[in-house]
Amino acid sequence: MRITSVVAGLAFVLTSCGGGEKKTEEQTTATPEQKPAPAAPAPTATRTTHDVNMVLDGTSYKYVPDALVIRSGDVVRFRNKSGGPHNVSFWLDSIPRGAAGALQAGMSSQMAPLEGPLLIDPEAVYEVSFAGAPKGVYRFYCLPHLALGMNGYLTVE
Repeated sequence: MRITSVVAGLAFVLTSCGGGEKKTEEQTTATPEQKPAPAAPAPTATRTTHDVNMVLDGTSYKYVPDALVIRSGDVVRFRNKSGGPHNVSFWLDSIPRGAAGALQAGMSSQMAPLEGPLLIDPEAVYEVSFAGAPKGVYRFYCLPHLALGMNGYLTVE
């Protein structure tokens, strides 16, 4: 008895939904309010990578270039070319106010706060991301060669 009731109910539902008048084009076409809005294109992040070589040139230890202009979000790739070990370190009192957190986040494998690891092998690379870095001047130096004048600066515009 129960099965017969269920089957009869299903038959009623199916005949009510399926057969009947043909829907007009107006009924089947979605109105502009019902159509999903097209997705806005994702903003493209323009990130530039800048190369800075760490070199021994005769008796002079230096960064080449030792002055650089970048944008917030850019990456600076420090490469040990000769005369290593080298690293890149930033003076806390020689970076813009509020920059330490962003700079700290952009430096992996630090020996100390704002101090990158020593690059011993030739062509070894250390990258520093300036994502979220505020505008201003960032002074940096090579810890092993600071007394020999190996320093530089970059400006975030």
